[in-house]
Amino acid sequence: MSDAPRDKQFLLAKSEARILEWLARRLPDRVMPDHMTALGVLAAVGIAAAYLLSNGDKAWLWAASALLVVHWLGDSLDGTLARVRKIERPKYGYYLDHLVDAVATTLIGLGLGLSPWMLLSVGLVIVIAYLVLSINTYLETHVFGVFTLGYGRLGPTEARIGLIALNTLIAVGVGLGFEVGGLGLTVLDLIGIAIAAVMAASLVARAARNLRRLAELEPVRHA
Repeated sequence: MSDAPRDKQFLLAKSEARILEWLARRLPDRVMPDHMTALGVLAAVGIAAAYLLSNGDKAWLWAASALLVVHWLGDSLDGTLARVRKIERPKYGYYLDHLVDAVATTLIGLGLGLSPWMLLSVGLVIVIAYLVLSINTYLETHVFGVFTLGYGRLGPTEARIGLIALNTLIAVGVGLGFEVGGLGLTVLDLIGIAIAAVMAASLVARAARNLRRLAELEPVRHA
């Protein structure tokens, strides 16, 4: 179902689409969608490295924030560029885009978990929750024929903005750490735990709704 219509309900979805189209129309002809995809992957590797290096110097958080912007460009512009130039490859793009998203999310989650600003366990929980939600989205696409991006009003772009804001606070010296029962935590840990909890609740609610809908479409037939 790589050509299934996409349903975007994020807060910034409409504004983001206009900006991306404006950028795509101004990129040089030699820049292709795959180049933007590769840029996004390289940026994700850089973000993970910057978070890891922030163990030695929190100034690396500025690099992580800058690379989050680069990652947004690479991750978002590849599909927009293909649509603007009318060179879409639905199956190729669907496969590559979601494979790369999974890899990038894993890298960034691990980078955060190996930094001083988030427990590794929290980073891994976020990654696992994201991957499970992604699997559910792909299943929905197969059975309903509509690819619904995201759960609720917050999506990848909003998450990047929030992460950049927190990076900035930490980099300028705002104290975001505290202890609970002798365990050192930061605001990023609390946010990460809250995000994972919301993801889990969203999955349960959406799965229940999907099963009700499927039960209506395919009612039990008694012999």
